[in-house]
Amino acid sequence: MQLTGAQIIIECLKEQGVDTVFGYPGGAILNVYDELYQHRHEIRHILTSHEQGASHAADGYARSTGKVGVCLATSGPGATNLVTGIATAYMDSVPLVAITCNVGVPLLGKDSFQEVDIAGITTPITKHNFIVKDIEKLADTIRRAFQIAAKGRPGPVLLDIPKDVTAQTCSYTFCAQEKPKRFIGEIDENDLDKAAQMIAHAKRPYVFAGGGVVISEAAVQLKEFVEKIQSPVCDSLMGKGAFDGTDLKYTGMLGMHGTKTSNYGVSECDLLIAVGVRFSDRVIGNAKKFAHKAKILQIDIDPAEINKNIRADFSIIGDAKDVLTKLNSRLPQMEHTDWISHILEYTKKYPLKYPDSGISGPYLMDTVYHLTKGDALIVTEVGQHQMWAAQFYKYSKPRTLITSGGLGTMGYGLGAAIGAQIANPDKTVINISGDGCFRMNMNEIATAVREKLPLIEIIVNNHVLGMVRQWQDLFYGKRYSATVLDDGMDYVKLAEAMGAKGYRAASREEFEAALKSALNDKVVAVIDCIVGSDDKVWPMVAPGAPISEAFSEEDLQG
Repeated sequence: MQLTGAQIIIECLKEQGVDTVFGYPGGAILNVYDELYQHRHEIRHILTSHEQGASHAADGYARSTGKVGVCLATSGPGATNLVTGIATAYMDSVPLVAITCNVGVPLLGKDSFQEVDIAGITTPITKHNFIVKDIEKLADTIRRAFQIAAKGRPGPVLLDIPKDVTAQTCSYTFCAQEKPKRFIGEIDENDLDKAAQMIAHAKRPYVFAGGGVVISEAAVQLKEFVEKIQSPVCDSLMGKGAFDGTDLKYTGMLGMHGTKTSNYGVSECDLLIAVGVRFSDRVIGNAKKFAHKAKILQIDIDPAEINKNIRADFSIIGDAKDVLTKLNSRLPQMEHTDWISHILEYTKKYPLKYPDSGISGPYLMDTVYHLTKGDALIVTEVGQHQMWAAQFYKYSKPRTLITSGGLGTMGYGLGAAIGAQIANPDKTVINISGDGCFRMNMNEIATAVREKLPLIEIIVNNHVLGMVRQWQDLFYGKRYSATVLDDGMDYVKLAEAMGAKGYRAASREEFEAALKSALNDKVVAVIDCIVGSDDKVWPMVAPGAPISEAFSEEDLQG
């Protein structure tokens, strides 16, 4: 059948099973939006307050489901406003297809009104991008974009389509969606045998689980693996929920704000089995002293991650689920009773804790965990509150923490929470924000209200840029340059002005009452929680120090 380019775009989205897109219209993409209107009962469009909100919402949709998220924007500033969201998805391996429309082909490269080379701009932050100047190639390019976004190590793909291409016509034939294979290639059997031998010879193994376990949906296989080798388990920020956070073998996050148990344990182990991790600088600290007593076995789908930040003694390239399945079939039941007992002693000696009275970030997260019975989908912005959410909420399932890890994007959370809530309408979705982050994306409260989402926004309001202030306090002589936000902003009135329900909590009783009410009301709720400006995230590893030198407030006090 003969269809316009805009019609082909919509038909290809339907082919891919897309039921929701996030975006903001404009002149260059009008043909697509006009066609989208004709299919509004098949594809839901969420109009965000800002294009960056659309990219983050598509990201949150993708992270919470494993599906490819889709966002739309017009040319010029519409397209460039997607860039931060695309980079966020790229750093955390999130499958995303961003569709932008540009000026017509004859106007490209002439500094036309609202023209920008978005393909050139996004080349370093996408798995691939396309500018489609020939309508005959449009359908196949869209299909290829979805395949690239989802296969192997997932990531964002950008499609830039000139406006005249969306108006031209050509023949279109329906093509059923082809589910991409996660890993293309064979896992070497000899490599599996050698890895099994390394594990069998280890006396003090430690498992380090990352976001790759979540992406590959390998939580069941990881659990079986850990039970077989009888090893303690730590995780990265992206790996939260890959292993049950309530399991006794789980020791918490590793790295700069990881637990002392995990940092000390990894520093003492003789084999570190890293599954789906990229050894970020925030995890490894001083690279020369990281896990210096251990051999390192790295399992990853992306060969580029092997030996990039930490040299592995041995590696297996493959999808985590497939590799763990094959390893589990090779491994006998093992016992490491003394090693497990040693690590459990660290857990008892160095528990995560917070003051018995007053309102603090850790208290807020502990209370959220208990009042939601650990069954909420937690989204965060970036900063101290993000670390407290990672430390004090126990994630027992994958895809229940949605957060910007690699790029550390302030302003990410509320848009991502909207995407996650739309993808999971029956789930309690709570976005944890600092007051600094909330200022960056608070306009999306209006989006959540318009869509009648039962979102809860918790503002950890310390009237400062908390994490930057913490560094200024510890390493910059308490020179609080440009980090004080004590300017009288009333977030309750702001929430109410956008149609949400607002609460203020300056005590434990007020917070518990507000959260219970918000959980019960099922409307957009903003809870402004007043906490101390000097509250800090503990433990901490100083920049450049080995993780074995993690310190707490008590250590500083001598």
